[in-house]
Amino acid sequence: MSRGDGLRLLRAADRGATPWKNGGGVTREIAARPEGAGTGDFAWRVSLAEVAADGPFSSFPGVDRTLTLAEGAGMDLAVAGVRHLVDERFAPRDFAGDEPTDCRLLDGPVVNFNVMYRRSETRAETAVVRGALALVVPPGETLLVVALDGPAVLHRSGDAGSGGGPGPGRVAELAPYDAALLTDGPDLVLRTAGRAAVVRFGPAHAAETVSG
Repeated sequence: MSRGDGLRLLRAADRGATPWKNGGGVTREIAARPEGAGTGDFAWRVSLAEVAADGPFSSFPGVDRTLTLAEGAGMDLAVAGVRHLVDERFAPRDFAGDEPTDCRLLDGPVVNFNVMYRRSETRAETAVVRGALALVVPPGETLLVVALDGPAVLHRSGDAGSGGGPGPGRVAELAPYDAALLTDGPDLVLRTAGRAAVVRFGPAHAAETVSG
């Protein structure tokens, strides 16, 4: 759903599930650029992964990842042989997608919020917020907001209702796992009593040139 003002709503109910080849889980894609890109040619891709069994993660050459545990007890990851205990919900973890990664579930299935981006062309910064946050989209950047725990509301800046409730400037309400993609338009305010992920995408930083 597009509102024609730089805001596109991406409802969880509209997503299909793609089973993993190894049978260990399913992935539900939230958004990708270019739109419709496959796993080998995206600039960035954001998804929810339902992990039901131990096993290796797929390798993505040239890709960096940010993984956030959204549901479940967590995982014990081995990334290039280095152990990473992921047992805190809503705490983003960064790792290289091209390193061999094995996953062992700590206590049953989990749901992960996954951000993947090709490091040669894109940078991505993921934060999980609670309360209120001003959303500003500079030229050349994109923001993706995903409600992870409870609903979230987007208001026009300066029009948010008191106490976190909807005000007259309410733009959209996000149910759990709904998303909003912002590319331009007016500044907004995100409000949530739960937790929401905010991912900022932009062009990769240009390599510094040394002159002599």
